[in-house]
Amino acid sequence: MTLRQGPALGRRGVLAGLGAGAALVGTGLSGCSVQVRSQPDPTIGQDTMLINADKGNPLFNRVFNPYLVNTRTAAKWIYEPLVLVNPLDGEQIPWLAQSWELPDARTIVFTLREAEWSDGEPFTAADVVFTLELLKEVPALDAKGVWQHLASVEADGDRVVCRLQTDDVPALPIIGATYLVPQHHWSQVADPGTHRDENPVGTGPFVLGNYNSQQYSMDKNPRYWQADSVEIEHLILPATNDQLDTVTRGYDWSYSFISDVQGTWGAASPSNRWWFPPGGIIGLLPNHTVAPFDDVDVRRGLSLALDRARIADVATEGYMQPAGQTGLVLPNQQDWLDPDIPDAGMITQDRAAALESFARAGYTLRDGRLLDAAGEQFSFALTSANGYTDWTRAAQEVAGQLGAVGIDVSLQLPQPAGYQAAIANGDFQVALGGMGGGDVFRAFNTLMSSEFKVDVGTSTQANYERFSDPEADALLLEFKSSTDPAAQLAAARGLQRQVYDELPAIAMYYGGLWGLYNDAKFVGWPSEEDPYMAPQNYDSAPLGIFTRLKLAGGAA
Repeated sequence: MTLRQGPALGRRGVLAGLGAGAALVGTGLSGCSVQVRSQPDPTIGQDTMLINADKGNPLFNRVFNPYLVNTRTAAKWIYEPLVLVNPLDGEQIPWLAQSWELPDARTIVFTLREAEWSDGEPFTAADVVFTLELLKEVPALDAKGVWQHLASVEADGDRVVCRLQTDDVPALPIIGATYLVPQHHWSQVADPGTHRDENPVGTGPFVLGNYNSQQYSMDKNPRYWQADSVEIEHLILPATNDQLDTVTRGYDWSYSFISDVQGTWGAASPSNRWWFPPGGIIGLLPNHTVAPFDDVDVRRGLSLALDRARIADVATEGYMQPAGQTGLVLPNQQDWLDPDIPDAGMITQDRAAALESFARAGYTLRDGRLLDAAGEQFSFALTSANGYTDWTRAAQEVAGQLGAVGIDVSLQLPQPAGYQAAIANGDFQVALGGMGGGDVFRAFNTLMSSEFKVDVGTSTQANYERFSDPEADALLLEFKSSTDPAAQLAAARGLQRQVYDELPAIAMYYGGLWGLYNDAKFVGWPSEEDPYMAPQNYDSAPLGIFTRLKLAGGAA
């Protein structure tokens, strides 16, 4: 499974940001059979970035309302949050809020920095209060569920005081990540829920430049509060950017899963680089409402029967590593890891131990078939999303490996919308899906909280496997209610033990963030050596990259 941009972000839940990758097949770029060269446009200046970050359908609609699902990608570089959250590890970086404090678990106080809107008006606490109240008045805009946590908000000089509904420390990054809009502009909008915002006014590093349905440009915002840290003068975003285009057009920054990246993207230009860090965990989601997957011995038997290194290699073409059974993405979240869990939670394939576990659940291997007490072979359907080549490869490999211990696995591959509906409604036996990544509390909460457990046939936004355990709920409450980092760490380690022992889901391998960049004009990109930000060029993560990039060679 791959972590992708643009359209993939429309897939909610397990697919939100965790879309599966389509390899460069059908384009002549699979492997090294065709030598493709990048052809940069010589008319694009050295201070201008050509960025493959937005995709027309096939043309662009002029929409910069940051709350609409069809907004242009660059809207998230015009509007900014109080807190920049790093998708790699959940790090909370002061942004329009220069600092914050939690005097108790029900109160967050943000202190704002001095900044201006791009039209010269000052950015104030009133703008923050207006934005948050706007999300309350128009719930359709509150995609992150801010008002599921917030009780009230008020301005106090250069501070914003947020009072929460309950003890809810993890609400900070949810509220803090809200894109802020100017009161003096948006208070005149008749219908914010449909407002296209064709001439946006933000605090971010760029303002809208030239625009047409095939391409638009962004210009550096001279009023930006970090203007001295931004050396990019212009961005150009074309509407046409298929995977062949990605390699040949001369992009400075792209984001895509590519087969044989060294022989395609890497061979196209000597200045092309890439970094594919882990961004989430791909695994099996057993439906706990369906027998025998409610039996932990069955889940453990499935886990022990899998060769994760082989699955990772087959699914991701060797790009990603197997994942441990802790719910953490390593090394991103290494600081949270419980050192008492053996081998960082890595489960080694052990078919003999798998059969012992299945035996405890009442199954016996006979003539190559794993049989229950009634003599029926253990069989189930594995649900994945059609068209995602790496997911399909993973599912096929899982089916083959479980077949080796006598389990008959068939594949169900509905279209992505059908897949999402199936897992949300609990209409599956076992599904391929994602977990973990980013904020540690939210990763565990969406995986295990009984708050999201609903009856089969009723849609849920998380905990698709419908796991429930009082100990997990108690640990989540401890984590949520404490402002003490040591207490949060203890709760997180307890939750890791739950994932390891109870197997609410079965981790297999890491899903990647597919950062492609060219350092001929700009240097300072995030990399394995300097992993300061996720290499994705969508959402707010680029804000943390645009401010770090420098002109190559110190060019003016």
